[in-house]
Amino acid sequence: MNGASIAVWPGQAYPLGASWDGEGVNFALFSEHAEKVELCLFDARGRREIARIAMQWQTDQVWHCYLPEARPGQLYGYRVYGPYDPGNGHRFNPNKLLLDPYARDIVGAVRWNDALFGYTIGDKAGDLLPDPRNSAHGVPKSRVIDSAFTWGDDQPLHTPWHETIIYELHVKGFTLRHPDVPAPYRGTYAGLATEPVIDHLRRLGVTAVELMPVHSFINDRHLVEHGLSNHWGYNSIGYFAPHAVYSATGEVGEFKTMVKRLHSNGIEVILDVVYNHTAEGNHLGPTLCFRGIDNAAYYRLVGDNPSYYMDYTGCGNSLNMMHPRVLQLITDSLRYWVQEMHVDGFRFDLAPTLAREAHAVSRYSAFLDIIHQDPVLSRTKLIAEPWDLGEGGYQIGNFPIGWTEWNSRYRDGLRAYWKGEGSLIGELAYRITGSSDLYAHSGRRPYASINFVTCHDGFTLQDLVSYNDKHNLENLEENRDGENNNLSWNLGVEGPTSNLNIIHAREQQKRNFLTTLLLSQGVPMLLAGDEMGYSKSGNNNAYCQDNEISWLYWDLNTQEQELLEFCCRIIRLRKDHPVFRRRHFFQGRRIKGASVKDISWLTPSGKEMTNKEWSHHHARCLGLLLHGDAIEEQDEHGSAIHDDTFLLLLNAHSEAIPFRLPEQVGIARWGVEVDTCFPDGKRPDHRTFNTGEHYLLQARSAALLHLMKKHR
Repeated sequence: MNGASIAVWPGQAYPLGASWDGEGVNFALFSEHAEKVELCLFDARGRREIARIAMQWQTDQVWHCYLPEARPGQLYGYRVYGPYDPGNGHRFNPNKLLLDPYARDIVGAVRWNDALFGYTIGDKAGDLLPDPRNSAHGVPKSRVIDSAFTWGDDQPLHTPWHETIIYELHVKGFTLRHPDVPAPYRGTYAGLATEPVIDHLRRLGVTAVELMPVHSFINDRHLVEHGLSNHWGYNSIGYFAPHAVYSATGEVGEFKTMVKRLHSNGIEVILDVVYNHTAEGNHLGPTLCFRGIDNAAYYRLVGDNPSYYMDYTGCGNSLNMMHPRVLQLITDSLRYWVQEMHVDGFRFDLAPTLAREAHAVSRYSAFLDIIHQDPVLSRTKLIAEPWDLGEGGYQIGNFPIGWTEWNSRYRDGLRAYWKGEGSLIGELAYRITGSSDLYAHSGRRPYASINFVTCHDGFTLQDLVSYNDKHNLENLEENRDGENNNLSWNLGVEGPTSNLNIIHAREQQKRNFLTTLLLSQGVPMLLAGDEMGYSKSGNNNAYCQDNEISWLYWDLNTQEQELLEFCCRIIRLRKDHPVFRRRHFFQGRRIKGASVKDISWLTPSGKEMTNKEWSHHHARCLGLLLHGDAIEEQDEHGSAIHDDTFLLLLNAHSEAIPFRLPEQVGIARWGVEVDTCFPDGKRPDHRTFNTGEHYLLQARSAALLHLMKKHR
């Protein structure tokens, strides 16, 4: 088997990957330490290797060739020769077929067997004996694509951050059980582009979907052997290829069609990306791609023992952010998804790992600098998960201008407050007004804070109010995995109950969380399904549960339908009133041209909080008076922005508290927009209240009142 009968030209070192130009295909692969590289071609089913072609040309450490007879659809892989010397960081083994790091499409699944490992199984050090077996039968294949696609007039939406509402979802789990999505499209990119899904997103009012990982990923061997899978997808192996399992057609264009369809309905697409580590794991992991191409270049190795990997992620390895070709891989991937796939932004998993150079996290790292100056990437939505597992890895508030951050202090503050813990009103005040203590010092705005109460990792909203403890036995790790400190409260019974009082209390708590989240300054993020009471039965780490635990249920009962309607209404309130989505932090003072302060903090007596009252341990009730005439911002035409004046009342106490409504100049009354003690959030009597009158704020409830227009 050889490539003697195949025409081979020198080709070019750029671009990396396999590039179809309409006449043939250029192949280019970076490897700094390789001694020889072979391009392996496979039949249409990927089962038979039909040719091996020595890539004779090398330019700037890039091995390349051009096949004038190759066409889109061609399956291929690489074999890379060099020293097998783990003690010096090298793990070359030409017996192992390797994926192209720049592959635009990856087909087939990993078929686990011992031949996929570069070392001989049984060699516990993983660094002595190279395995001689051919791994091709168990490795997915890279596939050449034709990238042509008719985008028409599709353009980035550039929804302003202060108008953004994010909806985090899983491509498969979101639609797999949706009865109105055609069966062939359920659980796929095509499914997300169907009318029933679009209708739900538009009805809800979200402006962006944040897709859990869609880069091609693999299922770990130990999960497969136990009948589980890597459902969440934080196990990337191909940073340019959409995960094929989510495709109904098997074509890359399906992803593009999904993006185009969402864009045409005003919905941005944000990708959750995992550039901090790869699916090859630690020194005992498989050889599928990067490890066999150039282990010492792609991975961070332990300085005095390069047989092992620096692990800032808890996943066995970390990509080497000090190598220019690794930085190029990541930025090329990001640009590809923006320019070729038209996505609008990225959420970076364990982002501090990307900002580590010698060791410590640095806001002046090469990666952050590259993103900041890049004319394409700097204009996208950039979201950091601002922590990793390494030393000094908790970096909330420390990312530079242009970045937003998942705000875990917001999550924990709200959970603890509505659980009823004391000494929290000061913390709560910072969180619901945009976390100025975290972001103002660096010149960032309230929308630097991505506010969330729940996300894919942890309890759903339903489980947050139904379980005190995690229930992860289905993960087959004896309930050891997952977070132990959830700041959750079951209101008296662990799990489902028929006790109507507890059910009503849980529904009210969910309304409390949604109201606070959606009316806070910053960018709200909803977990898909929370608006419908979706439960994972107390599993707070369902990463391996590709089953009913993780698939959304769409046949809603009356209670779930009421929650959905409530959530839609609160989102409409946010979108209709700029006072809830300010672009600047509150000043707590009178501003130019206004006779009132932009915000006032009130006690139940209706008076402004004193410094001493902020420190009261027992305080669990407060009010925020938001003056719509003191926004001090302008619209796109330069006109001053004005809004209604609102009073947000929060009571996490176990008893009802009469709250004196603040006095206003002239004749005015307060109307009630929201009261979470009612199932639909509306007072059935529709009554209004005089200024100075007391509003009975029920136990563990929130209320939103607006100052009605003055009348004579």
